[in-house]
Amino acid sequence: MTARIFKPAKNAMQSGRSKTKEWQLDYEPEQPRSVEPLMGWTSSGDMKQQITLRFHSKEEAVAYCERKGIAYQVIEPQESIRRPVAYADNFSFRRGEPWTH
Repeated sequence: MTARIFKPAKNAMQSGRSKTKEWQLDYEPEQPRSVEPLMGWTSSGDMKQQITLRFHSKEEAVAYCERKGIAYQVIEPQESIRRPVAYADNFSFRRGEPWTH
């Protein structure tokens, strides 16, 4: 039973950064998923895949794993590069291409 400790990425469907400041602990799957022959749904007998724990810091998550005797892997987050963009840049004279609708 191995656990991954990571900071989740920003949701691609929304511009907000909700749920990206906390560290998350997920368990690696112990059994492969199987396809149910009748309906075609994928299923697994591994119930630990459904567990997600959230912590305020990486140290809390590591301490939890060490206290419970869980093997873990810490994945460090990659910080996104933020470039400042202003609406007025659409109308500047140094713009490479003309602005049109």
